[in-house]
Amino acid sequence: MALNPQIIASLKRQTPKVARVQIQKQGKAAFQKIKNKMIAEFLNHPVTREIKQGVSSENISGTLGGATNLFSFIGFESGFRDPTKAIEDILQQTRFEFATAKLNSIEFSIYIPDAKDVFDVTPMPWAPGRSWAKGIESGISGLGYYLKVERENSRSGLGIQSPRRVRKGGTKFRNTQYISALLKKYKKEFENLQLT
Repeated sequence: MALNPQIIASLKRQTPKVARVQIQKQGKAAFQKIKNKMIAEFLNHPVTREIKQGVSSENISGTLGGATNLFSFIGFESGFRDPTKAIEDILQQTRFEFATAKLNSIEFSIYIPDAKDVFDVTPMPWAPGRSWAKGIESGISGLGYYLKVERENSRSGLGIQSPRRVRKGGTKFRNTQYISALLKKYKKEFENLQLT
């Protein structure tokens, strides 16, 4: 029994729509897996963990040679819950959008923030024009003048900047890969997104 030509034409028109829905579903699933991995890596980064732990944290990032912790050295206010939340919120804005399905390929559009987006939402508490997240990567000066003492006039409650150097020459901030490297890595992963 042969199918009616109108039914055949209707099926041909519907096939791309059905395929597109299935492809979009698979694409979103693959995208979400990578996005979740990116956010988990950010949350498990030693810098993020150290800052999240607040003023009582050890220097698990190794950026300060154990002299203090990043929360206190950067000078976050003692009542400030989580300075890294702004970065997590920016990373959550990463999104998947279906673009086009061609005969031999499928193109997706994915928005991922860049490092500047993160730097814009991470101002130094004492220098709003500078980013503490960028400082993690490029360096934050003043470790030689940091005095670890509990004082009322301390932002974090654990340290102050001394007018005189309190550490000898060998102690300096150790730059660490952080946001730029993370975003570069995952931008590449998103660009190589494969449907399974």
